[in-house]
This record gives sequence, C-alpha cells and structure tokens, in this order.
Amino acid sequence: MQGLDDLKYDANGLIPAIIQDADTGEVLMMAYMNKHSLGESIRTGTTHFWSRSRQQYWMKGETSGHTQEIREVFIDCDADTILMKVKQNGAACHEGYRNCFFRKYDAATGQWSVCARRLLNPDKVYKKA
Repeated sequence: MQGLDDLKYDANGLIPAIIQDADTGEVLMMAYMNKHSLGESIRTGTTHFWSRSRQQYWMKGETSGHTQEIREVFIDCDADTILMKVKQNGAACHEGYRNCFFRKYDAATGQWSVCARRLLNPDKVYKKA
C-alpha cells in the first residue's frame, strides 16, 4: 500500500498505534503494528496488530468477538505513531474493561487502583492455553 513505507518504524519494524473511540474521544488502547498488520487493518477496515510478547500477528476481536471498526487513520507530525479512530464493539481490554487504561495512580498513597467497571469476565471469553 502506498504511503506505508513513508512511516518511521522502529528497529523491530513496529510502530505504536493509539486506538481511540471515534465518537467519544476515549483512548481505548495502545498496541503495536508492523507494515503487514497496518496494511491489513486498512484493507479490511478492522484493527490488526503485532504482539511483541507472543511474537505474532493478531486481529482484534479474533477470539473475543470484540472488534474495532476503523473510521479514520492519522499519523503524527514525525510519522512515527498512528492514531486510529474506531467504533469499538464490546470491551477493548483483554482484562474485560471498556479500555486498557482502567488503573489510576494516587500520588498521596503511591498506589494504583481500578477506576472502572469490568464489563466481562475474561476467563469466560478467552481460552487459556
């Protein structure tokens, strides 16, 4: 796809992708894409990523059914970060929350605490290997 070569991927061929709700502006998650997963995301209209921990390509919602329909794709001024505005279907977080940013830091206590409601039990959605 034209334009994908113009982006600045890191030494591992990855680029960070911020995923944002197209209607509310809520930041849902941040993940990494390589040229293939970005191309597939654009081609199919649903998000695809590269898992650094599992070293494999994956489609968002492939196991859970909680897909992300891409509405718009942006790059930042340095061409080294992607922003995708999506329609989120279900929970964005694999831990069952609407977004992956469900823990908030309390400077007074020095602790992280859950600040959101869990939408689903991930054990019932994701099969453990």
